[in-house]
Parts: sequence; structure tokens; C-alpha cells
Amino acid sequence: MSGPRRLPDALPVVLVAGLHTDARQAVVDRLLGAVPGAVALHHDLASAADGTVRRTVRDRRGTLDEGEVPLVNDCACCALREDLMPELERLAEGGSSGLAVVELWDSVEPQAMAEVVAACAGERLRLSGVLTAVDPALLLPFLGCGDDLAEVGLAAAATDQRTVADTFARQLEYPSALAVVDGDEAADAADRALLAQLHPTARQVALDSPDLAREALAGFDVEAAAARQHPACALLPQAADADGVTTFVWHRVRPFHPGRLYAALEDLSCAAARSRGRFWLADRPDTLLSWDAAGGALCVESVGPWLAALPEAAWEMVPPTRRVAAALDWDAEHGDRAQHLTFTSPGLDAEALASLLESCLLTDEEYATGPEAWRDLSAAFDQLLDPVS
Repeated sequence: MSGPRRLPDALPVVLVAGLHTDARQAVVDRLLGAVPGAVALHHDLASAADGTVRRTVRDRRGTLDEGEVPLVNDCACCALREDLMPELERLAEGGSSGLAVVELWDSVEPQAMAEVVAACAGERLRLSGVLTAVDPALLLPFLGCGDDLAEVGLAAAATDQRTVADTFARQLEYPSALAVVDGDEAADAADRALLAQLHPTARQVALDSPDLAREALAGFDVEAAAARQHPACALLPQAADADGVTTFVWHRVRPFHPGRLYAALEDLSCAAARSRGRFWLADRPDTLLSWDAAGGALCVESVGPWLAALPEAAWEMVPPTRRVAAALDWDAEHGDRAQHLTFTSPGLDAEALASLLESCLLTDEEYATGPEAWRDLSAAFDQLLDPVS
């Protein structure tokens, strides 16, 4: 009598993302050659305007399968999500694949797809890695590009309002490893310093390194990655200065004057290639605000309450990483409320930037009036944070 059928080992799945198309394709090709039985899946969203998404499955020898996927809700990314998991399940069921390499289309951000794969993986699939392919020589041009994705033909939906710069920044900062590929234009020391400062905790792996395949198979923790991105507990870059590239870290506990900060937003958002962090306004003492700027465009959003604004009974509902981050920033008077902003750029004028930021804080006289009076200060951010629908 035969025993129970043994399920095959879970098929490892690695996502390879990046707006640097040539670099991304080079990484995928390298993985196909380095890992026995590796198969690559790619959904080309460029045909979405015609109502379809084109799927290609290939290995190191060539194309194995091609097909078209209909658009879902007029959203190319939705079609990708609907089609990707069944395709991965099919590969896992076949039992002959050693690695599924999901080459994400140019403007697809890895976080959303990593969370889809991790949530739906089951017993037959496991998310084994997330890589963003980067050509260091193209870092500054892409971070400085404020064009809408739609303007350059890379929008993933008709309603996609992202820019090249902010999309690239999120692709760059999400994974724990970056696949570094030198392109036709040689990167200089400043390019490499910029890469190191933008994501200092990332492991950088060269295209020809055997570590590339190891990173693809090492495993990936989507919860830890999400925590690294959340403004309340993000691992922001530390101060650095190398090869003409500077990261300036500005940390204060005194609140911003909403009117003066609002008037300075344009100058602050254009002061660096990349800036990010968390901050608070005097007239909104309970609201944690995120700061996310690239390509001269700034996104300011409310991301919920500060921990100090919650009753202690609610703290147990907050993830441990959030509580640890709050403890590191804790002030006897203001709790975890803080201005924590980082600015990274070649040629950064840190002294002028610091002066401008300091001028936006409450003055001693304004601070002395107390929290109740602060609520009556300029409502400059109301239209930005509380838009009328």
C-alpha cells in the first residue's frame, strides 16, 4: 500500500524591480543562468492602453510561454496581481522549477507585489527575495525627474499620478538588497556615495557576484520591510558626508509653526535630491505627519496619531517596532512627537537648510503661549491635509 503523497518543496519566488530597465533585465538573465531550473515571469504593462497585459515566461534557453491577460478594472497592476499567483502556482505544481524570478514592469513598486505573494504563497510557494536593480550612474537623473509616469508612458493605470522620482525612491528603499549593475555610462564616486547614503542598510550585490543568487534565495520578511517604510518607525539615514554627497539629519522636539512651514515647503522640497521623515505641527499636536520628497515634489500625509496621543490602554495594539521607535524619540514633555527629517543630495547646503528649518519652528514667545493657543495658529495645512471631496 502506498503512503501519503509527499508535497514538493516550496518554490522560491524572487521579485526583481527597478525603473533602470537594462539593469533589471541583466539581473534577471544572471539569475536564470546561475540557479538551476530558474524560470522568469514578466508582465509587460505597456500594452495596457490596448486593454491587455502581455505575459512572458522564459528560462535561460528562451521563451517557454506567452499570453495576454485582460485588464482588470482598467488597471494594469490589478491584472498583474490577478494573473501572477495562478502562474506561480502552475510552476510550483510542475515541480521542475528551481526558482521563479518575477521581473516586475518598470513602474511597479515591489512592496505591493511582495505582500501579495507573501499573503497568497501557501505551502507551495515562498517569497525568497526582493531585489531592486540599480545603475548607479542613473541615480541622480531618476531622482531628479519630476515627470508624471503618464508623461513618459509608464503609468500603471489611467488614475496613476505618481512621478518617476517618487516611484524610483520607493523601489530603491524597500528591499534589503540592491543589485548594482554598471551601465554604459561609468558611475563615479559621487554616484556610489549617493547610493550608499540613500539606503545605507541595504546589502549591495554586484551583477557578477555569486551573492546575487544567494540573495535571491535567502528569504524576505514583508512585515519587517513594511516597518522600515512606515514614517513612525522608518530607519532613516544617518548623517554622512562623502565624495560631495551629504546626508543632513535634523531632529527637534519643538513644533512647527504651520504658516511659516507651509510658506517654506517649495524651498525645502527642492533643497535635496531626496528628503523624508516625520514631523508635527503646533495646530495638530496629535497627528503624525509624513514627509516624502523627490524630484522637487513633496508629499505630506497624515499617518495617524502619535503614540503619546493615545491612551496607554491602546499601546498594546501598536506593533512592537512602533513602540521601540517611540521610546527612542521620547521626550518628557512631548512624548514621541518630534521633527525627524533627513535630506540627501550632492552639493547640499546643510547650513542654509538648517537655518530655514529652524525659522519654521515656534519662537520662544509662541511656544510659551501653550498648546491651547497653538491650535489657533494659521490653518495653512488644512487644504493639503483635509481636502474637500
